[in-house]
Amino acid sequence: MKKSVYLRLAVDGIRKNRRLYLPYMLTGAVMMMMFYILAFLATSPMLSHMRGGVTLSTILPMGTSVIAIFSLLFLFYSQSFLIRQRNKEFGLYHVLGMDKWNICRILFWENLLVAVCSIASGIALGVAFSKIAEVCLLTILQEEINYNLRVGMGALIETVRIFGLIYLLLFVYAQVRVYCSNALALLLSSQTGERPPKGNWFFALVGAVVLGFAYYLAVTIQHPLQAFLTFFVAVIMVIIATYLLFITGSVVFCRMLQKNKNYYYKPNHFISVSSMVYRMKRNGAGLASICILSTMVLVTLSSTASLYLGMEDSINDMCPYDINVEITLYEPEVFQAETFAAYRRIVADTGVQQVAQREYPMGEILGVNSDDGIFFDMEVLHDFSPNSYGKLVNVRLLPLADYNRIMKAEETLEAGECLLYSMEKPYTNHTFAIGHSQTLQVQKVLSEFFAEGRSTVELEPAIYLVVKDLDTVRDVVVAANEEAGNSVGKLIWKYGFDTDLPEKEQTDFSRKLGDSVRTFFYDADNQLITGYSYGVDSKAANREDFLNVYGSLLFVGVMLSSVFVFAAVLIIYYKQISEGYEDQSRFEIMQKVGMTRKDIRKSINSQILTVFFLPLVFAGLHLAFAFPLVFKILQLLKLRDVTLLAMVTFCCFLVFGVFYAVVYKLTAGAYYRIVSGLQKS
Repeated sequence: MKKSVYLRLAVDGIRKNRRLYLPYMLTGAVMMMMFYILAFLATSPMLSHMRGGVTLSTILPMGTSVIAIFSLLFLFYSQSFLIRQRNKEFGLYHVLGMDKWNICRILFWENLLVAVCSIASGIALGVAFSKIAEVCLLTILQEEINYNLRVGMGALIETVRIFGLIYLLLFVYAQVRVYCSNALALLLSSQTGERPPKGNWFFALVGAVVLGFAYYLAVTIQHPLQAFLTFFVAVIMVIIATYLLFITGSVVFCRMLQKNKNYYYKPNHFISVSSMVYRMKRNGAGLASICILSTMVLVTLSSTASLYLGMEDSINDMCPYDINVEITLYEPEVFQAETFAAYRRIVADTGVQQVAQREYPMGEILGVNSDDGIFFDMEVLHDFSPNSYGKLVNVRLLPLADYNRIMKAEETLEAGECLLYSMEKPYTNHTFAIGHSQTLQVQKVLSEFFAEGRSTVELEPAIYLVVKDLDTVRDVVVAANEEAGNSVGKLIWKYGFDTDLPEKEQTDFSRKLGDSVRTFFYDADNQLITGYSYGVDSKAANREDFLNVYGSLLFVGVMLSSVFVFAAVLIIYYKQISEGYEDQSRFEIMQKVGMTRKDIRKSINSQILTVFFLPLVFAGLHLAFAFPLVFKILQLLKLRDVTLLAMVTFCCFLVFGVFYAVVYKLTAGAYYRIVSGLQKS
């Protein structure tokens, strides 16, 4: 046969099966578009000229890697579906005299045409929308926008290389699958139904137990670092459990519906339930895939949007003032008012007008948490595993005079007494032990405390103790260090103030102040004086860092969510089309015995309500139980507003639910047209 014959047969095959090939090609093009856009932005010259360019150059390539891996897996899934739908056609070619080599040559041209069209469309869409994506990213990052158009040749070459390799692997897979097939089996594939699977209670129970354990992990883990490390284990468990429950549990569910005579023996329920049982093994896998993709979209969007929307609150918690100075003193004898006055002069010598200021000294002790205070276990303190982090607590001590001044309070204390504030769980004991040698009487448990800053970003929870005076703070820290035989405690001077400088000038001023502080603590040989460490921070600089990280995460999250949504829509579409062709002959028989198109539509609606909305329900269930785990992970990224996360998560689920319903409505219409005979294959 001539090459032109194979090419003509390939074109004809794609044209006749355009309802299957066009969505497949469109999805591949969209994935390539997303890949090109992220690669285009990751290699953009603008990164070297904008704040946070290093952060963007790290996050954006991660997004391209995720899209490449997901595209490989999903396009393999889609092509398996296409080949399965074409089995009868390939079998007919075989009967008409073509051998497997001839069919493989047809597939070669089909795959080549699909790859060329998809890659060309993906690149064209990527180039067309890359500038829009760049403008959106710059808007999110609050950067100046330029409207110069360009094509990223590096990104273009990388996109063609990656997706060319993917389509090559798809071609090899298709060739192997056809070459290893049996001609008669291919021809009769449409008439050979899948044997109705039995309801496997054991695997359904295993799925329920695994899912329950994953939910248990999500709601019981307390420490953010443990939550981060457990998240991936929980995700794998949820994926496995979801597939088990949808594949085996859905069969059990349908069998239970069949045993309910009042429900099952109705025209609309009888056909939908019986057809679902007949192919439930494959049906369940598709539903599970939709559920997992929906959950990925919801978690990705809600978490990245919450980080971005809650950014300002996180910045204010971490940096209460425009400029924040922190000096750590490791030598107790310099922890005194005269030393603090010298530090204040460093700030005053800058000549910047201080609109508002806050100054206070404090002691800090790291210990192992217990019900009546803290103790010092060197094995735990030196173990940097997540389990140890969950046992640690930072105890911070402040003089009473500074607490009263900042909080505008009039508390009084005697020697050996303290006021206590706990960030985590309530404290109910009347004493607080610091090691085995010191015990303070808790005169009062405080209900509020001023924003101290660092406590919002550290892995250990904090307990604040207000003690009688500065000497008490120093003595408690010194005694703790002596008992522990190690440096578990330190003394700190903190100073924060607001200015009337613009943000850009605040950042420059904080650098200059840092240089001044550095000069104070370095000797003539430019060596840091022993016993000191310091840090100068500005809210403006932190806002830049937060904006770059959270803005980049939001942008990549939206891009990845778009890819996941397209994949879920394609699975839904293919599911409806394939099941429509499978059910067409059954509905034709039912119409011949008196079933009307109205009855057909009722049956379709019953099927959708019975099964097709289960993925959305389970996605909502997964999201609800994952919420505590996600929030603890986001705490590592400095998000502390649980109400904001809850509202954003609910809105994302609501919007996605509406979108999901619209997609199913449209695809159900295609299913109805096929089975009712309005459209023939």
